[in-house]
Amino acid sequence: MKLWPGSPHPLGATWDGLGVNFALFSERATAVELCLFDGPGAGAESLRLPLEERSDGVWHGYLRGPRPGQLYGYRAHGPWDPAAGQRFNPHKVVLDPYARAVGREPAHADGRLFAFQAADGSLRDERDSADVAPLGVVVDPAFTWGDDRPPRRAWADTVVYELHVGSFTRLHPGVPQALRGTYAGLASEAAIEHLLALGVTAVELLPVHHHALDRHLLARGLPNHWGYNTLAFFAPDARYSSAGPGEAAVREFKSMVRALHAAGLEVLLDVVYNHTPEGDHLGPTLSLRGVDNVAYYRLKASDRSHYVDWTGCGNTLDLSHPRVLQLALDSLRHWATEMRVDGFRFDLAPVLGREAEAFDAGAAFFDALRQDPVLSRVKLVAEPWDLGPGGYQLGGFPPPFGEWNGKYREAARRFWRGEPGTISELATRLAGSSDLYAHRGRRPQASVNFVTSHDGFTLLDLVSYETKRNEANLESNADGESHNLSANHGVDGPSDDPAVRDLRARQRRNLLATLLLSQGVPMLRYGDELGHSQQGNNNAYCQDNEISWLGWELDAEGLAFLDFARRLVQLRHDHPSLRRRRFLRGGGPVGDVHWLAPGGREMTAADWHHPQARSLAMLLPGEALEEPDARGQRPVADTLLLLFNADPGPVHFRLPEPAGAHWERLLDTADAEGVRPFTGRVRYELAGRSVAVLRLASGKQRRRGHPLPSPAP
Repeated sequence: MKLWPGSPHPLGATWDGLGVNFALFSERATAVELCLFDGPGAGAESLRLPLEERSDGVWHGYLRGPRPGQLYGYRAHGPWDPAAGQRFNPHKVVLDPYARAVGREPAHADGRLFAFQAADGSLRDERDSADVAPLGVVVDPAFTWGDDRPPRRAWADTVVYELHVGSFTRLHPGVPQALRGTYAGLASEAAIEHLLALGVTAVELLPVHHHALDRHLLARGLPNHWGYNTLAFFAPDARYSSAGPGEAAVREFKSMVRALHAAGLEVLLDVVYNHTPEGDHLGPTLSLRGVDNVAYYRLKASDRSHYVDWTGCGNTLDLSHPRVLQLALDSLRHWATEMRVDGFRFDLAPVLGREAEAFDAGAAFFDALRQDPVLSRVKLVAEPWDLGPGGYQLGGFPPPFGEWNGKYREAARRFWRGEPGTISELATRLAGSSDLYAHRGRRPQASVNFVTSHDGFTLLDLVSYETKRNEANLESNADGESHNLSANHGVDGPSDDPAVRDLRARQRRNLLATLLLSQGVPMLRYGDELGHSQQGNNNAYCQDNEISWLGWELDAEGLAFLDFARRLVQLRHDHPSLRRRRFLRGGGPVGDVHWLAPGGREMTAADWHHPQARSLAMLLPGEALEEPDARGQRPVADTLLLLFNADPGPVHFRLPEPAGAHWERLLDTADAEGVRPFTGRVRYELAGRSVAVLRLASGKQRRRGHPLPSPAP
């Protein structure tokens, strides 16, 4: 079979209907061989061909005959000199970094995946890995998208639902057994019906790039369930494909996106461009390490046989190298165009902005995203912390990034725990965190608010456990976050005491209500609306079992909470005052937010700093909402009064007195059923540890320049 020169562009394996162009970047290799395999069970390659053309560090060739479904890998020749960072070993077959699908998993426990001899890491291991190495698949990108259109929902109107594809439908009785825990399961009518009934507008999928397993977990008989260990940056993870690996996984993923878009739901991906599963200097050679270790990874200047580790995973990708930067951008563009996803959440995002060592908001990665005609238009969210120097960069990312707001999470938890001196911080977070984001043209939507996420306790466990219960991870309960919100009053874990159960249910409602009533973008953790418990495990990254899988059989209490969550999300959609596109301007007769003490007067400095203050009111005058919505229309907004009380006892709030109108209750977390009516003008008794939302009803709404409703005498 003749290998023609082909083209260095695009990188990867590209089928044109007659054959395949293969292109691999390796700056320091002295030779590269293309290896073709007849199937995943092949003990050796059926054909090995040297790529003789090299252009700007890219080895390339064109082969007539191979079709989609063809399995392939590479052997890269070059110096073996770990002290200089060089780790070439042609005895090891390596995965194409641009593989569009993975057709064979690496045999993770097989020692032949390691390029060095176990007895001496400086010596090259010359055992062949052809039958145990991961293999890429040639893919035909053709797919019938029909009339698919991205929803393109404005950030201000977005409600994000973070979920794990495998865990979300694994036990869902309405999803066919063969589809549970798969892309097709997420695209099923039952799954989409739940998402729409809840009212979320976007699903944020935990990593679905094909990931490798961890040897330290395999040794304990555990998987890497979350998948933050990307092996192939262009390939959907075949573990979530009901149709099988390779091209079938690609088609099933696209079908899922098409179905979610048809329902009006956006698809965001949690992506990991900060490290790979090859780990530290003692890790396996699966792909980048064998292709060109020096180019792809950050190596320690003092000892280039070791890796810089700003991720806690053994290595760090070097995005300061133009070809590694290209890898990340090409991957993102592939998912945004070919797979049609609507945005990305970046794991350990400060790593992406470290061109030297310090974080730089003007790093090449961020600049490239901002000018890219495709990527600048999708939703971008940063997890704004890593393990490098100055690793906490909350508020430091450039537009158009949003950020997971860790300070929001802590403020909400501390307030509802009843800690003193928290109302000022809570008010700042309710109003959109302008202290973090009111610069460089950013808006409240830069704040992605959350009280729980995949990483930590579920909402039910947050209010039920004083201490973590991570024994199932087999790390002596030493892993996972150590702090918690305790509302159990000495009862650590599940309880049958009606008073304890009632308090916990109310605290769940309080936290969820706070989240959905805040300016910014709310993110819900999957299963919180269902009362999912991980049995106190707050780090279930290696639990692919009932600890992580959602249960869908709900008792009366569970159904009531689900109904509350749905009503709460709908409340947010119904009231533009809760999703302002600009930061709130407080004070004065024309302000668009007024902070009131329980007595009805404007909060004073003394009120804000009183150590025992645990109650406040937030008045949002509807007609102060002047900016147009995404369609250029000025929405009509109700005047809302939000009441918060973290004190154990009730508080009597004096209400702003409307002229010719009254206050109507929309929500009170002390009323689990949400059926008790209230209409009044003067006072509202808010039970201990509760949130209420009142709407100004009847009569004329306040006009600009008119005085605020005054407190009752």
